[in-house]
Amino acid sequence: MRKVLIPLVLAAVAFAGCWTTAWTEPSINVAADVGAGSGDAVHGEYLARVGDCMACHTVKGGAPYAGGYPFKTPVGTIYSNNISSDRVHGMGDYSFSDFVRVMREGIAKDGRHLYPAMPYTSYAKVSDADLKDLYAYFTTRAPASSQENRPSDIEWPLSMRWPLAIWNRAFHDDSPFRPEDTQSVEWNRGAYLVQGLAHCGACHTPRGVAMQELDLTGKTSRFLSGSKLDNTSPINLRGNAGSGLGNWSEADIVAVLQTGRDSHSAVTGSMGEVIEHSTQYLNDADLHAIAVYLKSLPPRPSDATAFQANDATLKSIMAGSATGPGASFYIDSCAACHRQNGQGASRVFPSLANNPMVLASQPDSLIAVVLNGSRLPSTASAPSPLAMPPFAWRYDDEQVAELATFVRSSWGNNASAVTAQQVKTVRHSLDH
Repeated sequence: MRKVLIPLVLAAVAFAGCWTTAWTEPSINVAADVGAGSGDAVHGEYLARVGDCMACHTVKGGAPYAGGYPFKTPVGTIYSNNISSDRVHGMGDYSFSDFVRVMREGIAKDGRHLYPAMPYTSYAKVSDADLKDLYAYFTTRAPASSQENRPSDIEWPLSMRWPLAIWNRAFHDDSPFRPEDTQSVEWNRGAYLVQGLAHCGACHTPRGVAMQELDLTGKTSRFLSGSKLDNTSPINLRGNAGSGLGNWSEADIVAVLQTGRDSHSAVTGSMGEVIEHSTQYLNDADLHAIAVYLKSLPPRPSDATAFQANDATLKSIMAGSATGPGASFYIDSCAACHRQNGQGASRVFPSLANNPMVLASQPDSLIAVVLNGSRLPSTASAPSPLAMPPFAWRYDDEQVAELATFVRSSWGNNASAVTAQQVKTVRHSLDH
């Protein structure tokens, strides 16, 4: 979610500059049962885990939910807010209406518009009952911290927030989730979590020119179809074989959400933090509901990165005839763990054959892993944070491109070639 913010300041201001029609601030969709009793703070704590609130509102080594996490943008740095139960600097003095306004409209108690890096576009779907439980947790149970909120480093006029009101007017739908009568209770629960608190679309759905998610409700094949976001490439979660989850079982999806790994793949980058802070804590029923919903999503219409297993690459390596630059780099630096057949070792070294991250239409995440290495998340059921070393020091941009191209075109993988320029762009982003 942090990666969404980088272009948002410029996008919002630029979009506002093109908006010339008169408009009025939309009415706030406040829950109707404000006075119908207190919420369940214990359940609210669970829901805060589902929403992964910890990730953006806790600095490494800092107090939980005290804010201050830096989000670097091209025009300056923004810092997350204190959302602890402190009554001065946190949310302890928020009314329920104040809280709903933040969650469904992205408007703080003082009237400031929040950047949509805070995924209120997804949180708007949360039910009144769950909002009440979250409110109870953050105002009474979340550990209080007196840490002051830090203003952004963005200078005027780019620091103005009013363009975000226009962005909301154009792109934000604050309607709560509505279940589909033709689907099962379990499917609807999974859809509610994925589209709402878990805000999976924030990273996995492509975005438009104003950085808006192109589908927030799962009505089109663009929803969760993979994206390119700040030089990463969150994978396609739809039913495509190879570049999606078409070959995964519901159990595979649950395993990844619990541990960060399964027999097909392993998470990389910021998804590891999602596992550590959020999804490993979900109960079995919710994890299975998410899996049911994701497995119901049909493939995106075109898929140029389909997988058809073959052993030609293995045979050439075994025969000593795989002598191209990419093959040589793979044999030298990768085959010991990922094997000559690209299959790796289940739940230890991820398979590179038929791996959605490898077969993504954009190779940024694969490039980042080669350059920067990766670490599996440490969870209750898989506590060993196994790591892959970085190779940025060993290979130049052209060599990394050749290695990544070899991986994306071997063992039945059928993805596009990687260029040295693509590697250069990702390397520059990692260095800064």
